[in-house]
Amino acid sequence: MNPQIRRLFLLSFSMVISLLLASTYLQFWVAPELNADGRNTRAFLHAAEQDRGPIIVGGEAIAESVQVPDSRRFERNYPQGRLYATVTGWFSASLNSATRLESASSQVLTGESPSLWTQRIGNLLTGKQRQGGGIELTLVPAVQEAAAQALLGQKGAVVALNPKTGEILALYSSPTYDPNSLSMLDAEVALQNAKHLENDPDRPLNNRALDGGSYAPGSVFKIVTTAAMLENGVKPDTRLNGPADIQLPGSTTRVPNFSGTVCGAGNPTLAEAFAISCNTPFIDQTLQMQPDQLQDKAKAFGFGQSFDIPLFASESNFPATADPAQLGLASIGQGQVTASPLQMAMVGAAVANDGVLMKPYLIRSILSADLVPVEQTSPEVFSNPISAETASALKGLMINTVNQPFGTGNGLSLPNVQVAAKTGTAETGVEGFSNGWITAFAPADNPQIVVAVLVEGDTEKPIRYGSVDGAPIARRVIEAALAGGQK
Repeated sequence: MNPQIRRLFLLSFSMVISLLLASTYLQFWVAPELNADGRNTRAFLHAAEQDRGPIIVGGEAIAESVQVPDSRRFERNYPQGRLYATVTGWFSASLNSATRLESASSQVLTGESPSLWTQRIGNLLTGKQRQGGGIELTLVPAVQEAAAQALLGQKGAVVALNPKTGEILALYSSPTYDPNSLSMLDAEVALQNAKHLENDPDRPLNNRALDGGSYAPGSVFKIVTTAAMLENGVKPDTRLNGPADIQLPGSTTRVPNFSGTVCGAGNPTLAEAFAISCNTPFIDQTLQMQPDQLQDKAKAFGFGQSFDIPLFASESNFPATADPAQLGLASIGQGQVTASPLQMAMVGAAVANDGVLMKPYLIRSILSADLVPVEQTSPEVFSNPISAETASALKGLMINTVNQPFGTGNGLSLPNVQVAAKTGTAETGVEGFSNGWITAFAPADNPQIVVAVLVEGDTEKPIRYGSVDGAPIARRVIEAALAGGQK
């Protein structure tokens, strides 16, 4: 071969190899970094020109893409932003960021999900611009609205489930925010709004409904403790030891009953202790069980596990190893025990559904760009934490808590509908502050809804009670569901 031709060939070959290596490096090694770089305007333009699919509740879009007039760009719009921000989160092309369902279901909303492969082939053959698919949620507008209105002005959360299927009927965290303030294409304003929300001491961006690590459940956890007691041979009419206070083993700490007096003249039945929500009988009985009995029962209900619904729900905690003193505190939902409102709704749902705990889910179906269902979610059993017999006994105890004049749940009484409930007040670790809790379901003989409510103590009202602050919220949500809100 002519030396000049050979040199030209080698030079050309080297250039081709260099281009291949450079292209491979850029597309496969540093592409994620370049896409995430805030200076990359192409990422913004690509995101802004995507026609993301809608998020639908009750037949209406609660998140949708609206094309900017005389432009190829789209801006994400949230018609009922504050009501559903806990669920939708926000998508911002200008900030190149997304949260909540906008992030968790991004593949569907951008049309890249495997379930939308036929749609992508159709677009390829016809030359149409890619459109995103949609998602239809299990939320019920009337139930979600009732949760928001009842919790208005208070910090806390509401979760409502269909105990028979696991469908999430309401998921609301307060205070909330307007995702439209973050989805705008004006990056400078959107960034200012984001910083303001991040620095807000009321933490509106936090999803309290799914936070399993920040809240002690207090006495609503006694549902789990009672389940362990029942399966250890205790009956609803068994007489228990109910002193005014009890000393924790290996500790100088004495834990009193809420009233500061003896429980049921000192020897209440389990039914009485549960309805009044005494502390000492539950601590005393727990310390008589094997140390792992309560731990195993909590785990069976879902403690120690995180969930994707598909929103991420952080794990609720029960101490893996606990000395007797910590175990005593854990039995009344204090100490190292923490729970999310979703977790406590799951506890109530297992009781309501005869001991069968269904996996909670938020997406009913995935839709094509034409809003035709292409994939449906089927109810799935999560666990069987208790027997049907234990569930029946617990249901009776929770009904008694509502029906008895001295029961902490009698504020939940409804005409012609039997409600079952357990209330709680949990110390927060900050002196003088307590949170109120309630878990309830109705109708008791054929449960259609289970609701868990958390109300945080604040400077305006440091101590919140499940019986006083939580019960009216739960009642309003249950009424909305039973009035036809699920239809």
